[in-house]
Amino acid sequence: MPISSVDAGIRLAELCKALGHPARVTILRFLRTRRSGATCGEIVERLPLAQATVSQHLAVMTRAGLLRPQPATPRVIYHVEPAGVEALQREVTAL
Repeated sequence: MPISSVDAGIRLAELCKALGHPARVTILRFLRTRRSGATCGEIVERLPLAQATVSQHLAVMTRAGLLRPQPATPRVIYHVEPAGVEALQREVTAL
């Protein structure tokens, strides 16, 4: 297996792991409908989860490159990171 295929496999696994919880899928779907993004509090209003739990989910998705946090003191506005979603789509299609 060529190195590039291995790297692509690792990236796909990271992205899938970041979406490996139903709440994260829900968060991504919600944020895709919001051009202006949303704060953690706005996301919490849509889920039956505690703020701390939603924050953890957002951190996982941000580390994977699916979300882009935008500081707006004292809050953070989360946006979908198009490059991350495109990478996910590309790698899944390549399967």
